[in-house]
Amino acid sequence: MSLGVEIDADRIATAVQAQPHVAGLHSGRFGEIATLLRGRRIPGIRIREDEITIGVTGRYPATAVEISDDVRAAVGPVGVPVHVRIGDIAPAPTGTAKEKP
Repeated sequence: MSLGVEIDADRIATAVQAQPHVAGLHSGRFGEIATLLRGRRIPGIRIREDEITIGVTGRYPATAVEISDDVRAAVGPVGVPVHVRIGDIAPAPTGTAKEKP
């Protein structure tokens, strides 16, 4: 892997985790979504020449469409398909969920 891949993976990981409907990155059931770099691993981001896969934990009550839209917006235009895999849903942060009447 080139240095450019390392910079891109770090940038993407930071941008995706900053999205409002994303609670964090998710590396998949067996840890298969990851970028391996010299001396470290970035879980939840897999960059290949022909595609990028991003694994996330969504934030309730966001829909799958809202989560995927956030992730793709964070990645930006990259010239290859961006696949979003939602591995889990986290509860809404305390104090933000609407109470039922």
